[in-house]
Amino acid sequence: MKSVLLVALGGGLGSAARYLVVLGVGRWLGTGFPWGTLAVNLLGCFLMGLLTALFAGPLPVSSDTRLFFTTGILGGFTTFSAFGLDASGLIDRGDSGAALMYLAGSVALGYAGVRVGAAVIRL
Repeated sequence: MKSVLLVALGGGLGSAARYLVVLGVGRWLGTGFPWGTLAVNLLGCFLMGLLTALFAGPLPVSSDTRLFFTTGILGGFTTFSAFGLDASGLIDRGDSGAALMYLAGSVALGYAGVRVGAAVIRL
């Protein structure tokens, strides 16, 4: 139960941060292109790499702290960071074929899911 609460608290903070970043980037660069979402995805991936390397090396932390920051805050900020971490893990294990399938499948099938979901409502 403690883990769920840590993820929920972190997720709320991450979601609020995502909203503020998307809003700020949209005001700065305009909304004709999803610059805010792109910024969130890229920043989230960078932070995921930074934190996981930091937590595994020079700054070891408890599993609760890791859960709060990675699954909670960054998961609420953008699940794209988890996507990047999962793909990186597959490549690090030497399974580049699975990584490529995961990368392409997630993007293509994710897009298809949005289109199919919308089409179901339009029927």
